[in-house]
Amino acid sequence: MPQSRNRQMTPAPSRALRTKKDMRLSLGAICFLLFVALFIPRTARPQATPVREADAQCAGCHAEIYRKYLTTPMANASGLATDKLKPATFLHGPSGVEYKISTVNGKALLASRSPNGSEGFTLTYFLGSGHLGTTYLYSIGNYLFESPVAWYAASNSYDMKPGLADIAQAPPPLPMQSSCMRCHMSSVRNADPGTINRYEGLPFLHSGITCEACHGDSREHVLTQSKGTIVNPSKLDAGRRDSVCISCHLEGDVSIERAGHNALDYRPGDLISSYVAYYVKSGGDLTARGVSEVEQLSQSTCKRVSGERMSCTSCHDPHYTPDAEHRTAFYRNKCLSCHSQPEFATAHHPENQDCTSCHMPAAGAANILHVAWTDHRILKIPEAPKTEAPRTGERTLVPIFSPGASDRDLGMAYYQSLLEGDRLFESAAWELLKQQQATISNDKDALDALGNLGAERGDSQTAESAFSRVLELDPRDLTALSNLAILRAKEGKLKDAISMLHVAFDDNEDVPGLAMNLARVECMAGDETAARTTLKAALYYSPNLDDMRRMLGQMTACADRGRK
Repeated sequence: MPQSRNRQMTPAPSRALRTKKDMRLSLGAICFLLFVALFIPRTARPQATPVREADAQCAGCHAEIYRKYLTTPMANASGLATDKLKPATFLHGPSGVEYKISTVNGKALLASRSPNGSEGFTLTYFLGSGHLGTTYLYSIGNYLFESPVAWYAASNSYDMKPGLADIAQAPPPLPMQSSCMRCHMSSVRNADPGTINRYEGLPFLHSGITCEACHGDSREHVLTQSKGTIVNPSKLDAGRRDSVCISCHLEGDVSIERAGHNALDYRPGDLISSYVAYYVKSGGDLTARGVSEVEQLSQSTCKRVSGERMSCTSCHDPHYTPDAEHRTAFYRNKCLSCHSQPEFATAHHPENQDCTSCHMPAAGAANILHVAWTDHRILKIPEAPKTEAPRTGERTLVPIFSPGASDRDLGMAYYQSLLEGDRLFESAAWELLKQQQATISNDKDALDALGNLGAERGDSQTAESAFSRVLELDPRDLTALSNLAILRAKEGKLKDAISMLHVAFDDNEDVPGLAMNLARVECMAGDETAARTTLKAALYYSPNLDDMRRMLGQMTACADRGRK
């Protein structure tokens, strides 16, 4: 992928060699557009193969399917940023940051101006078909990030990403993790060991959703001229057939990877429930969450009556998405294939041929700005618009589409909900994972969760035991290294703490919180030079982050602290 920080003309120097001049550039009176134009990186890396090329081998036998598929949202779920750029300027009021998205010399650029200064990036890929919205990706060295602003189709404008609407300063870089890409790109790679969002090679091999994402490995099928096996989802049993869709079109309120499994390892023909467990809040509003079509459909009369005979593909053709002109007729024919009585075909609201306008209206997704999701409950009588706020604070999570979900999975679901801001689930997460302590001795994710909960509760014995075991399993685990180091620092073991934090920071220089923790401990040890070097290295990725800039300005007190 191209080097994308527009101030970066060559690969990033080592942390020890970066100077203060490297950390910030004063452009004085140079105008905003010129700022963007002057600092376009000149080096490039290989790009992911677009779906039209990745799937070209299928076109020989499936030319019509291939041609139609290239127009679908799945095929266009990601691609080069220049292919779907919306040039515009957006001013975010609470932070005072102005964002400018533009094309200069054939490159997609994102520039920002804040009270602290200006910066800019070359956008490499877009993510999102555009039906609901589009966001963009960029890289700094080998670290992959998501833009803080996104284009929302409903408002036909840019706005901040969910969770950033009220932020009062320029946000830190948003790390793009592999788990966030797997439903928009194909052949997504895991981040480098010990890191969140660093990819030594391509983060994904293909942009868009390729044929293999639903049909599995096609090599034998192609080499034997269609005689070799390939997955046909329609010929799988219901669980495996539906898993192909569920793997990307179900989220619930929270989803977690099951012990010892990685969602990136799912392949068509597997059961997605072997890899991921999904949970919802008991009594939650089915129209208040995004990506809940599968869950909604399961509660429709159509699905309950039809049973396993009905699936997503009963109404949706994964190889074809009708345009606006043909949409009404296409879906009406799907309805009439079951509701074939004459009164439906001719007498039922002849003035309105669009069945979905009444029975599947758009329903707002409360957790995602500016979007609406089609209500897949297929109600016989449309609901009146809701006048009361959706219920919040449910204390119980229940599994859906997750046979075999365990107490460990439930504990991790409560913990994930806690991380997403729901404090009501802290006790449930702690109790379940503490009960599982003897059975999760080889489960890094669960041990990290238990360690974090223990540390927060002041149970340092449980926390240290959990983190120490994680580091036996994986000496580069970021969560265990950084949190065990803080516990060591609190015990006065500064040398041990610094050593562990450096192992984590060497892999994750872009993480502001990690950098600030390391700098604090180095400051406690009286090493002002090391603390400054650490902060400057992190500011390379977040040059306008108020907290780190302020901390760097206070480093002169380090030596005094070290002597006390």
